[in-house]
Amino acid sequence: MIKNHLSQVFYCFIITIILVFNSCKDKINSENQTKTEQTEVSKTVYASSVIPFFDQWKLILGDGSNAGIATEFENKDFFYTQNDGKDNWVVFKSPNGGDTHGTSNNTRTELAQTKKWYPKTANDKLSATLKVMNVSATGDATVAASHSVVVGQIHSADAFENEPLKIFYKKYPGHTKGSVFWHYEINTAGDDNAKRWDYSSAVWGNDFSVVGSDVSTFPEEPKEGIELGEEFSYQVVVKDGIMNLTFTSPNHETKTFTKNLLLSEYTTKSDIPEQTKKLFFPIGQDGVERSEAYAGEGCFFKLGCYNQTNGKSPEVNKNWCSGAETHGGDIQKQYADGNYAEVWFKTGSISVSDTAVSNDGYFAKND
Repeated sequence: MIKNHLSQVFYCFIITIILVFNSCKDKINSENQTKTEQTEVSKTVYASSVIPFFDQWKLILGDGSNAGIATEFENKDFFYTQNDGKDNWVVFKSPNGGDTHGTSNNTRTELAQTKKWYPKTANDKLSATLKVMNVSATGDATVAASHSVVVGQIHSADAFENEPLKIFYKKYPGHTKGSVFWHYEINTAGDDNAKRWDYSSAVWGNDFSVVGSDVSTFPEEPKEGIELGEEFSYQVVVKDGIMNLTFTSPNHETKTFTKNLLLSEYTTKSDIPEQTKKLFFPIGQDGVERSEAYAGEGCFFKLGCYNQTNGKSPEVNKNWCSGAETHGGDIQKQYADGNYAEVWFKTGSISVSDTAVSNDGYFAKND
């Protein structure tokens, strides 16, 4: 009888020990999980801590939404940070197809300056260091915009909302090197903006007009081009109506350009460059520019990943509609097979003149 009682006591003692041990173990595991979750949160590096100028921009995402001021913000599909083993970078990513912002055919994950300035009184500057990590794997090779992305802009906030500056990177599939070039879009004279066109200037490699001979035949690879993942920098300065551009990259020649934003070079048909006649005249874009160009219009900077490749048929527009794969707008499928643009920025800076004013009107029209 005593022996059985002692056995029962011993059995209860063991069960109690086991329950206490498991309870302590669960508590420790729970505490460790909480610490891990807290550590993961504390390790999040936001874009605004890598490039501390996000209070001066609003962010448009690759699904067409306006994320607003992107301080301590990330979106794993479109906008986040990445460390390449040496530096933190801000990643901008946009698929070929999906919901677009405003009236554009193209998706973008892009910053738009919250203030606008006027070229005549401006003293404004934008600088950035970046590397393009991907451009679309598909697209009609005869379409000039295929396989390209815009990484910086000056945009008008008024009238036709045209673009006196777009900085492109473009690389054909199978090529090691791609091209960097910039565009000036005329501020069309008259009331019809349908006849507007761009003029393209090569920085490293080719300009916009160098295209394939047929849908799947690419032009020759540029010898002095820029590879995917290769750093380059641009600086845009607009002062007293003059736009000055500087492009630098290690192991590449520094290139500089100047453009008057107040006085047009293209006020008559005879002024229009041959490059433009070749690209734009066949699709009816043969307008002239107003003599004062962008004088009197508020302008603002943009920076990010404005994917120029889309799924629209080239029959709609032979320069801008790429006929690329979009998987019906399924973003993850596009990301899986390379049908997107991705740009990483390491540094960026902006200076704004005292004459700059709110750019809320642009966002009101394009939200």
